[in-house]
Amino acid sequence: MAEKPKAKKPGMKKASTGLAISDSELKDRQERVKKIIKILRREYPEARTALHFRTPFELLVATILAAQCTDERVNKVTPGLFAKYPTVEHFARASQKELEKDIRSTGFFRNKARNIIALAQKLVEEHQGKVPDSMEELIKLPGVARKTANIVLSSAFRKAEGIAVDTHVRRLAERLGLSQQKQPEKIEQDLMAIVPREDWLNFNYLLVDHGRKICQARKPRCLECVLKDLCPSFEKLSGIKPGRK
Repeated sequence: MAEKPKAKKPGMKKASTGLAISDSELKDRQERVKKIIKILRREYPEARTALHFRTPFELLVATILAAQCTDERVNKVTPGLFAKYPTVEHFARASQKELEKDIRSTGFFRNKARNIIALAQKLVEEHQGKVPDSMEELIKLPGVARKTANIVLSSAFRKAEGIAVDTHVRRLAERLGLSQQKQPEKIEQDLMAIVPREDWLNFNYLLVDHGRKICQARKPRCLECVLKDLCPSFEKLSGIKPGRK
């Protein structure tokens, strides 16, 4: 006899990731994240990408170089790089070995050089040398995944099609109880379900700034954290219950 399908528990729904959470839990996350954003906006009023750029293409290249590399290091490399290769066409014609030398200090320089040349060639061939302003087209470019596309869309085009999930966002989303997922794509889906769309543009930068200054990976400065009363990880990480002096 065929086994009967299990009835769904009342008050439960599927989150965008497929994870079942209660209506009350979803509402709690939505309310908490609004408070978190309000506090972080007050704390970091100038939150934005730390990468220096003048055009969407420069930001695209800088973001690719920033993978497994600090923004500070990338900002030291890009002025000379963009002086040597001032247009998309220059990158499209670049020598692989020469470009590898130019970006060597950013790490993973072979893959990065290969992807930058390939995406520049594709931009010239299919987009008249211009960076597309849609997620659909950006992720078709070599070396461009959703995180990179989200950064370019939000900072270069002021378009909100998602939320960039980097190491800081992944860490803070878990500590703040906003997502228990491990994969960036699923974390992004969880965040998109609870963060108001008007805050998608800056949400990544707010968490990045807070992650760098306070909620660091190895030694989070919990006692100085403006979010400690909203953070479910505060007691575990600090050994002190919220509200206690």
